[in-house]
Amino acid sequence: MPQHINYYNVIDLKKEQQIDLIIPNEMAGLRLDQALAELCQEYSRSRLKSWVKSGDILIDNKTLRPRDKVYGGEMVVITPIADKSLDVKAEPIALDVVYEDESMLVVNKPAGLVVHPAVGNWDGTLQNALLHHEPELEGLPRAGLVHRIDKETSGLLMVAKTLTAHKTLVDQLQAREFEREYLTVVRGYMTAGSTINEPLARHPTDRKRYAVKGGGKEAITHYRVEKRFAKHTLLRVKLETGRTHQIRVHMSHIHHAIVGDQVYGGRFKAIANASELLSDTLRSFRRQALHAARLGVVHPVTGEDISWTCDMPDDMANLVHVLGQETPAT
Repeated sequence: MPQHINYYNVIDLKKEQQIDLIIPNEMAGLRLDQALAELCQEYSRSRLKSWVKSGDILIDNKTLRPRDKVYGGEMVVITPIADKSLDVKAEPIALDVVYEDESMLVVNKPAGLVVHPAVGNWDGTLQNALLHHEPELEGLPRAGLVHRIDKETSGLLMVAKTLTAHKTLVDQLQAREFEREYLTVVRGYMTAGSTINEPLARHPTDRKRYAVKGGGKEAITHYRVEKRFAKHTLLRVKLETGRTHQIRVHMSHIHHAIVGDQVYGGRFKAIANASELLSDTLRSFRRQALHAARLGVVHPVTGEDISWTCDMPDDMANLVHVLGQETPAT
């Protein structure tokens, strides 16, 4: 993260919520928002503009417009005010915290837990749980959530605890510098790994679904075989991009839909010659067999590479165990 110690002093945001800086002379002639974006690279330009407009940034103790020119030497005082989640209330929901420090935390989300409130799920979400765990997260967008995974997907999620950490981690995500690996059980016997590079867009008739579609957003999924079974395969999937439902859509597109994915895999289909145990296990697996198993980032403060892993939850582990009891493919 860029340091600008010659120009400003950042005071502990948890104590005084203030940043003092001086516009350097070489920035004379720039728009105010341009100068601030250059000096305060740990915040997004849109956030800085919103603070200018709301009067939370003072220049020589006056309010200016984002487009006003600077001349160099102005004293700037910034009072960072993040968007508060006014409609999201803290709830005492248990969290599996894998890692936590002053700037970030990582949680292992169980399947069935919605990440943030939306239509049909206004409470009981991970965001509600985070606000109970750390009330100061109310000052960050979506309580600091940097990315998300589907309700019925389990695994690791990154949460920022400060505005600067949030900006840094979001930048890494957008620059495709996050390491995100998933484990998933798909239908069919796969002989080797590969890469799927197919654009995704909303489904033309069902707005809740996504589909491979020309002109859609770039979507790249890498996968390799972790373990083969008679008529299923355990894959380790690495995301290069992170589109909504990306792994689920891509796996369905290559005719290896994820086990339990009723949206992109259709209804349960009986497996010929399968044991009663396997048939019952597959029939009763009612969510997509997809788990975010590994997450890696550059720490927003120390600059160190750091990563975490977590085992598959019991339902997926049992599915893999039962599949392993079947006669292996030849």
